Order: sequence, then C-alpha cells, then structure tokens
Amino acid sequence: MWSRLRGQQMLGAKFRRQHPLGRYVLDFVCLEARLVIELDGGQHAESDHDALRDAWLAEQGLRLLRFWNNDVMSNIDGVLTAVMAALDSSPPPPQPSPLKG
Repeated sequence: MWSRLRGQQMLGAKFRRQHPLGRYVLDFVCLEARLVIELDGGQHAESDHDALRDAWLAEQGLRLLRFWNNDVMSNIDGVLTAVMAALDSSPPPPQPSPLKG
C-alpha cells in the first residue's frame, strides 16, 4: 500500500509514512490534504487510546480514515478508491498555523 500511496496516481498528494505528530506516530499522513490513514489490526488494541488519539486529530483539523490490515490486504483497490474519494473531497488548504502539541 505504501508504494501505491506515494505514487502519482494519488492526485499529487504526498503521504508520509510513520510520521510523528504531537505525541503520536501516524501510519500515513498528508498534511496538505489534512488526511490521516490509520491501519489497525493489533497495532492499536485499546479503544480508549484510539478515542483520545482520534479526538486529538480532530482538534488539529485532520480527517481520519481507518482500515484494518486484513481489509487492505484483501481489497487494496477498494481502500485506494476510498483514499482517492477523501482526497477529492479535501477542503482547501488552511492558512499555515502551528499544530497544537
């Protein structure tokens, strides 16, 4: 999936993998599109931790797409279609402002 996300077919969006932001390390992030992609499946086992992280991401103005690893492996085209749709619906880039940490 990583090689497909960094390809030109992703509408020119540049995703960073394992990107630190605040106290979290995000699986994939495209700050220009304000989009975060999380791949779960044992990586984030505690729902309380997920809820705190999700709330913090929302406070930063980031949208979150979450997929299970086995869904990615069995339906990569469906996952990429969902990512493309999210990129298509990206809001205009916000004025530069520091992210809260």
